[in-house]
Amino acid sequence: MNDLSHEEPKALSVYTWFIVAIAGLVAPVIALLFFGELMGPVPLISIGLMGAGIIGAAVAGRFWIGVLLAIAAAMALLAYTQAIGALPFAYSAALGLAVFVASVSFAIRGALFARSAQDKGWWIALFVVAGEAAILITAAARPGDLPLWLLALLPAQWTNLAIQASLTAGDLDAAMAPLIALTGTAAATALVARLWPRRWPYAIMFSTWIALSALVYHA
Repeated sequence: MNDLSHEEPKALSVYTWFIVAIAGLVAPVIALLFFGELMGPVPLISIGLMGAGIIGAAVAGRFWIGVLLAIAAAMALLAYTQAIGALPFAYSAALGLAVFVASVSFAIRGALFARSAQDKGWWIALFVVAGEAAILITAAARPGDLPLWLLALLPAQWTNLAIQASLTAGDLDAAMAPLIALTGTAAATALVARLWPRRWPYAIMFSTWIALSALVYHA
């Protein structure tokens, strides 16, 4: 699992680390300042975790680097939001599990981008993060304009739901559906990365994504 890309680790430039820092920390903090009252801190924490995990794994070509960066971004954003009073101090095993599962899921996607698109993989990761972030911010700014089924398709929204449930409920029951979705899509994505360049596993990955999106929607 450490190396889904089957490549040597890439030498990361200051520029690539700058992109990861912007996506995982700086952009969510800026968004929190402008949109915090509108959408709350948890969606922005989820976006930061996603950005650090996917882009970090894609630029590094290493799954485990993406996991560590995603966890670090989530913990830093949680600490920041608690420091400014936007979130209560509410660490729990459920929250830790939600952050870990989401970090693994996003890092695997980044590793797949590194495997399939090589040096351009992190560009794909950047566009994916920007697209999901734009949808979540739009949904918060204009409630009811976007259909719920569209939000249910987004792994960033699954992460948002899982972290929110773990912060408010403090147990795994409320977060179970999004956690199952993140775990299932991670497994399907890992299969694609392992069997690359075979293309037939993509059918499994997309079918799994749709089925688990339906689970989240109905839950």
